[in-house]
Order: sequence, then C-alpha cells, then structure tokens
Amino acid sequence: MHALAAAILRLLTATVALVAAFALPAHAADEVRIQEEIWALPLPLPMFAYLVRPVGDGPFPLVIMNHGVSLNPTERSFFPLVEFRDAAQWFAKRGYLVVAPVGSGYGAAAIDIPERALYGPFFSKIGKCINPNFHAAGLAVAQADLWIIDYLAAEKRIIPKDVIVIGQSAGGWASIALSSLNPPPVKAIIAFAAGRGGRVGGKPNNNCAPDKLVEATADFGRTSRVPMLWIYIENDTFFGPDLSKRMRDAFTAAGGKAEYHLMPPFGNEGHFFIGSPDAIPIWSPIVAKFLDAQK
Repeated sequence: MHALAAAILRLLTATVALVAAFALPAHAADEVRIQEEIWALPLPLPMFAYLVRPVGDGPFPLVIMNHGVSLNPTERSFFPLVEFRDAAQWFAKRGYLVVAPVGSGYGAAAIDIPERALYGPFFSKIGKCINPNFHAAGLAVAQADLWIIDYLAAEKRIIPKDVIVIGQSAGGWASIALSSLNPPPVKAIIAFAAGRGGRVGGKPNNNCAPDKLVEATADFGRTSRVPMLWIYIENDTFFGPDLSKRMRDAFTAAGGKAEYHLMPPFGNEGHFFIGSPDAIPIWSPIVAKFLDAQK
C-alpha cells in the first residue's frame, strides 16, 4: 500500500473527533440548540463525516445522509466536506443526530489506492452501460450505512431502533438498495432525486441504461418493506419525471412501499434540490408529515 495512503488510513481509524464542536446560537426561545462536529469514522473503510446534533448527551435518534457520486477522480478529490449542511441542521433541530459521511475515495480521503473489488476505496462504479452493475453500487453504500449504525450504537450515541436514512442521487439509490435489506434499526428512508447512470457524457436526460435501472429498482422492491418517501423535481436532467415514475411504478408493483412526490421546477437544475437552503420550505412540510406518520 502507498505510504501516504496507509498513513491517512491510520489517522482516520485512530481519530474520532477531528475538529472541536461548536454550538450554534438559538434564534428563538423554542429552537433546539445544535452543534456541529467533523468526525473520522473508524469503519472497515474509514471515512470522514459531518455530524450535527442537539446540544446534550443523548442518545438521539439517528439520520444518515448519503451524497451522490462523481466518476471523475479529480472532481472527487475536491468534493466538499459538508454538502447538505442546511438540510442536516433542519433534521438536527428536530432532535436527530445527523451523520453525513464523505464517501471513501472523496475529498481528503481521495487517495491513490487501487480498487479492491466491490468494497474498494471508491466503491460506486457501475461498469459499462451495456451491462451496468446498479445493484452492487447501491448495496456497497448501503453496507457503509450499516457500519455507521453499528458503530454509533456501540458508542451508545444513538437510539438503535430509531434510524432514518436519507440519500440524494446515487446516495438516494443506495437508500433504495438499503431498503431491500430491511435492517431492523431503520424505520424509514427518504430518497431525493435517486438513481444511477444519469447524464452520460454530460448530456441532459441521457441515462446510461434506463431500462436496466428500472429493472434493478423492481429487484429492490421485491424485498423492500421499509416505508419510503421519494422526492423528485420536474427539471431534474439526471432522472426526469418519466424515468422516476417508471422507477416508482416498478418498485411498488414489486411490493415496495414508496410515497412519491414530483416537485415543481427548482432553479436551473432540480437534481440538486436538497442542497439549497431555499428548498427547505418546499420539502420540509412533506418530510415532516412523513416522519410524523412513522412514530
């Protein structure tokens, strides 16, 4: 193994609280005070994570937020440490401990280590469009979510059977994959603009293999029984309305439980809806109602 890579992995494994937490001031008397932290999670594949939670000792219910992917190694190296800060804080103010992991092979962890099968350092490749491996790419990230749940439960920081998993784009696809495993701690899953293989060659609405994506969605739906909320946006050029509706129909016809919402156009590109603070007033009532129904 490259010496630099080994050193970084040792640092990640040994270090838990990488940056000291700081509390955010409350803007109203009834607002939950929250604090933000940067962690290095000592998982089988160590990774950094942004963590935000209510001030206090806990344990808290858990939210995991999974980001999308880039197939470009250079873009992965510049991936932001915190992608969903405003959305994560919204959940923290509702009482959740929120973990937004930076996938292995991204940002500071984008180190030059050769791929090692499914769970290599960057484990989100789908292969060639003629026969894409949508299943394994989703299940690999789902496995990382299970590691995070197990780790935080062992640390007694979370309520083990009160976990919500959220994902955007490829992270949303991973959440659909996770639902097929029906992990007991996970009581609900929310997917924003979920899918894989979008915008091949940078072209809008040019999916790698849409029929195979729909087939894979149906495969996950055959065993998925976790309540799910799917949110898509009309002007998403990665996974447009026609494709997302086909995915929804295939998933539910196979037995999966998915509440589907198609939101009006947002900005110039709806795919990144959840990353905008301006979108919170739009999606938060739907999400709050969904979460309240799971109590």
